[in-house]
Amino acid sequence: MLYISLLMMVVGIQYAPAQESKRDKIEEYIVKGKKLYYEEKYEKSIEYFNKTIKIARKLQDSSLISILTTSIGHAYVMNDQNQKALDAYYTSLELAKSTNNVGEEMNANSGLVLVYKKTKQYEKALQVSRQMLKSINNSTFRDTKYHVNIIATGSEVYLDTEKYDSVLHYVEQGIAISKSLDYKEGLVDLYIKKGMVFYHQEQYEEALTYLFKAEELLQQHEIKNKFYPTVNSAYFVASCYYKQSLYDRAIERLLGNIDAADQDDLFKLPVLQSHLLLANCYAEKEEYKNALYWNNAYAQLNEAFHNRKDKTVDKIYQNEAQVLEEGIAQLQQQQAQSERIKAYAYGIAIFLFALLLLGVFVYVKKQRANAKTFNQLITKIDILEAKEKEMQTKDSNTREIVIDDDKVAHVIKGLTKLESQEFYLRSDCNLRSVAKKVKTNATYLSKIINMHEQKNFNEYINDLRIDYALKRLKNDRKFRSFSIKSIATEIGYKSDYSFAKHFKSKTGLNPSYYIKNIEKHEKTLESMI
Repeated sequence: MLYISLLMMVVGIQYAPAQESKRDKIEEYIVKGKKLYYEEKYEKSIEYFNKTIKIARKLQDSSLISILTTSIGHAYVMNDQNQKALDAYYTSLELAKSTNNVGEEMNANSGLVLVYKKTKQYEKALQVSRQMLKSINNSTFRDTKYHVNIIATGSEVYLDTEKYDSVLHYVEQGIAISKSLDYKEGLVDLYIKKGMVFYHQEQYEEALTYLFKAEELLQQHEIKNKFYPTVNSAYFVASCYYKQSLYDRAIERLLGNIDAADQDDLFKLPVLQSHLLLANCYAEKEEYKNALYWNNAYAQLNEAFHNRKDKTVDKIYQNEAQVLEEGIAQLQQQQAQSERIKAYAYGIAIFLFALLLLGVFVYVKKQRANAKTFNQLITKIDILEAKEKEMQTKDSNTREIVIDDDKVAHVIKGLTKLESQEFYLRSDCNLRSVAKKVKTNATYLSKIINMHEQKNFNEYINDLRIDYALKRLKNDRKFRSFSIKSIATEIGYKSDYSFAKHFKSKTGLNPSYYIKNIEKHEKTLESMI
């Protein structure tokens, strides 16, 4: 993460005109404050910045006071004193505006973004990030390292809010500027962010390309504060391997992360999360002893992490943890059950009986909810099929498409044609192949789909596939007899896991439940005839 370098960029560069002794004292305090900050001694760092502010007030140097107040805000952020940080940033912003110091205004705003992220106020963080990214294009800081750092901070917010097209847009700008400046720290951070975007879009080979680029720079160049980007990149490389079922490669990367960490580094999120991903990798390999060992190690560290005053809040890692914890939950239950049976046979029997009753209650409740969802889904499909038949009886020439841009209209017409040809069912259906079919580029196609479908490309294709599966399963008895894996392959998915995940996300039901109840529904209708 580049915001560490962004925090102190201006401090120590600008000084108010003053007597030589006061100038020397200002420089001495700032150097000590910065040193203590990087040593993570934040309270002491704040003391020295406050001493410097007293001198700056005597010199009536508002610009220097603004810079130092922002630095104090950064120290409060790192010490998890969010309200004090906000107060410092607001004070700094007022001073920066009064002195027309655009650079310091953006520096203070970057701090506000960090506080909003830590306190999960993502919309506010997004609003400030947009303002910063817009303002810097009209400032003297454009195309500088400072510009790259602002882009990196803003991109983190877009990552948190899953606005991946915006991340890619700004990251490409930042990469271009970093290359022109030979700014290796900027390139490393932005390559990792680009890799993370492709990881979350399930384009794992593309993700690995950029993560490897970041690792190559980390290995070949002297880069400040390189531990975090190194373990962060390694974690997402391992995550890609995990998704590709390359568990041994993932395990090697994750063990490397943990071995490289000292006691304090264990609480950095990529290292902490490496324990949980390791447990999942071993579980997939059915090495349950190792899986339980690493899951227990993660649970202990995670509890200690949440008790820490200065714990970091990161939405991306929170989401990853939730997915991985669900994956290991069943293994934990098996371990707990086994241990209790060995030690407390009679007690566990009572517990299991009570659990059975609870399970029956939950099952019945869930079955009722699933039945309600299923009936609503069938009604929805019936309505959609009726509308499709109605549309087929009308002359397609009577339909108007009110679109001013001929190129957009051409692309939409091409998409409609591909839909009618069921191109989305092909396993090689992706953004590039569809763009080629409709004779445009991937970026333009992505924007058109976002604009006219109100969803990204992956959501668009998944919705088409799931809608197709719902209707065909309802009407094609032979198709219902296929295995889940065969159905997934038939409609373009590379794995039954991916199909089941998207099916449940869209319908709220598992494919197997839907198929089973379609059979019952069909028999009920036949008995009524």
